[in-house]
Amino acid sequence: MPRTNRVKQAIADGRIATGFSLCFPSPHIVEILGRLDFDFVWLDGEHGPFDLATLEEHCRVAELNGVTPIARVPDIQSSTILRYLDRGIQGILGPHIACRADAEQLVRACYFGPLGERSFGGNRGCDYDHELGDKVQWYRESNENTLVGALLEDAGVLDNLDDILSVEGIDYFSVGPNDFAQGLGKPGQGWSPEVQQTIEDVHQRIRAAGRKVGSDITRRLDVKNSLLALGSDFLQG
Repeated sequence: MPRTNRVKQAIADGRIATGFSLCFPSPHIVEILGRLDFDFVWLDGEHGPFDLATLEEHCRVAELNGVTPIARVPDIQSSTILRYLDRGIQGILGPHIACRADAEQLVRACYFGPLGERSFGGNRGCDYDHELGDKVQWYRESNENTLVGALLEDAGVLDNLDDILSVEGIDYFSVGPNDFAQGLGKPGQGWSPEVQQTIEDVHQRIRAAGRKVGSDITRRLDVKNSLLALGSDFLQG
């Protein structure tokens, strides 16, 4: 049976999953914080320096500590997402989902059939194809334990949002404020009142459609910011 996705389980239980995010490789941090009963670790595979071997190491450490590994991927090509899933990643956040076609591609890449077109390989993401039993059931359970998120970062989202939200198989939607602001012609103004209001309008449209925003299902500690805050407090003290 595929590993239980603790974020998907939290959604089913009606609670918010807790996690921590890494923008740089550190299996030691995953091992240490994993002892505190976090539900997930979020790895930045788009901007962070994670190669495939490093990703697999983080997945292995996360699983040993009962933490679900989730990653933002650099793009939504099927070959890219497959390599993340084959390492053991159980949650994919696809960047720059700007239209219905992008959302459909994200879903195709993340799920086995009949929901998608994910390829099966004899690697750790597929339990090394060892004693899986009924593979039809295994595919279904794997899909049920795969978390899929869409990152909305482009100005086209405002016109295409209804079409994006009509695509089934996406568990939540988030807005990347910095790239979104740049797409709106306001680079560097992601936290300006005008951009934040536009983001809130997008969030309201998402919820009105019966779909979920990232903050509805998860909250996470940013390790980088926490380290900087601790260092600053230490120096000031």
